[in-house]
Amino acid sequence: MSRGHFYADGDIAEIYRWFAAEAAATSPTWQAVSEWVARTASIADRLAGLPGMKRQPQLFLAALRRLDAPLTPGPALEGWIAHHWDAVQRTILTHSTQTNEVGRCAVHLPLLAGLAAESGPIALVEVGSSAGLCLLPDAYAYRYRFDDRPELTLGAGTPVIPCRISGATPEQVTYASPAIAWRCGIDTAPLDPTDPEVAAWLRALIWPGQAEREDRLAAALATATALGAATGRPPVPVVTGDALEALPDVVAEARRHADTVVVMHTATLSYVSRDRRARFGALVGGLGARWISCEGERVVPEVRDRLASGTYDGPPCFVLALDGRPLARVGQHGGWIDWL
Repeated sequence: MSRGHFYADGDIAEIYRWFAAEAAATSPTWQAVSEWVARTASIADRLAGLPGMKRQPQLFLAALRRLDAPLTPGPALEGWIAHHWDAVQRTILTHSTQTNEVGRCAVHLPLLAGLAAESGPIALVEVGSSAGLCLLPDAYAYRYRFDDRPELTLGAGTPVIPCRISGATPEQVTYASPAIAWRCGIDTAPLDPTDPEVAAWLRALIWPGQAEREDRLAAALATATALGAATGRPPVPVVTGDALEALPDVVAEARRHADTVVVMHTATLSYVSRDRRARFGALVGGLGARWISCEGERVVPEVRDRLASGTYDGPPCFVLALDGRPLARVGQHGGWIDWL
């Protein structure tokens, strides 16, 4: 059995049909373009020639957006791609899928706050931190809407991130701003949130039709820039490197600042091989850190094997887990939490 990755090993038409289904609920534009790619041999053949993980739809589609391609499927788009293929390919090869969706902070926050309430201020490490925006959960404001209690607003920063809550809240969860003593990211290619080109690429990664996400990104970038200007240094330190290699040293440094170290990642392990996913869980456990994962339900082996049996038929989601134990299904870009 292959131990690689669907994006690297799969048939392009199959990959894009799958992605079209993923995008259907929230981006009709990407659904239509992906379905068109799946049935257009001239485009599929070009994409098949890309190396490894560069074949992922998110990169190609973001490149189209960044380069102002016409996004209506058909001859005009096919001709545009043929004429601009060198620029499209160069953008794909020199960039990564590093979506920094701060809406996800709303689903991280209750677990982070619960851990801080239990043990005091935490040291927060994010794997796949991109521009580091999700390492600043205490800098934003939140609006939680519940099925069984009044709405709760937390924080006074920007953006204001909405989140709908359903299901019974677990005991280890606290709806509050977490006390964070120290924070650090790990990324193979960190992004500078103050760089206009970085901002443009992060915007291109947002799916068409999601204006609320674009506004949230702009507000978070402004917050990060202001924090950096106030301190005269980057708002969040980020270590450049491979997570499996860099994590032990980063966790060791984190322990100098707090008794509880939390390692967090969202939509990160889905971009690495199955072998590396399995090694990651064992590594975090061996370091004695608390582990918050937020990935597709089959991505993290420890979480997948502990999910209740049965077929999930709701909207596309991630599974939020603490130390490998699934606690909730959540919106892929934040927005909702359904506690299990």
